Amino acid sequence: MKTNCSILFKLLLIQCLAILCVSQDFDFFYFVQQWPGSYCDTKQSCCYPKTGKPAEDFSIHGLWPNYNDGSYPQNCDPDSTFDRSEVSDLIRTMEEDWPTLACPSGDGLKFWGHEWNKHGTCSESMLDQHAYFQKALDLKKKANLLQVLKSAGIRPGDGKFYSLASIKEAIEEGVGNSAYVQCNVDPSGNSQLYQVYLCVDTSASNFIKCPVLPRGRLCGSKIEFPSFGPSRSHEEHGEL
Repeated sequence: MKTNCSILFKLLLIQCLAILCVSQDFDFFYFVQQWPGSYCDTKQSCCYPKTGKPAEDFSIHGLWPNYNDGSYPQNCDPDSTFDRSEVSDLIRTMEEDWPTLACPSGDGLKFWGHEWNKHGTCSESMLDQHAYFQKALDLKKKANLLQVLKSAGIRPGDGKFYSLASIKEAIEEGVGNSAYVQCNVDPSGNSQLYQVYLCVDTSASNFIKCPVLPRGRLCGSKIEFPSFGPSRSHEEHGEL
């Protein structure tokens, strides 16, 4: 009898731990968008996707599960690989809002596969593959970063420099929560608006105050917001 009770206790303990682990897979998401003009305006340059030059708008980089201590899970389920058929109804929208700018030109499948395999599989307790990509698309529309910045007088390609404080203030007022702003550097060494991190709850539905900020390249005191013109890679190959 004592042995049976001990076995039962161990089984209950394992079940409780399993439930706890599932509920604690991660604490929040970083929803990351990038400005294509800054991605392309570097020494590395870029290549347009096979579907053509994307619109001049922020594009999705990823939806990344994170822990409150600043660490993050990755590659959580090697058996759950990206499957195009799972998101076939989303492909056209993903081509517009989540394009690849890596060289050589691609169709986006490699980029989306990387994001799902590395990050999406760590959110499977909350979101299946279709829901993961759908949620990211919904969040982009909800944030509407370009319109938020334009409404604050911060416009791409106007030749002006902006302070980090003014960019963050505009996003917080427009989105309702603060953001982490990451910069990169153009070929002349100027700091330019590159990526915007917004924090999202575990349902990937609501923007929240960031429990912890990511590490990344710091912005200079003056920040460019470049237009999204032709990439040097396409100019070199006469593919304008």
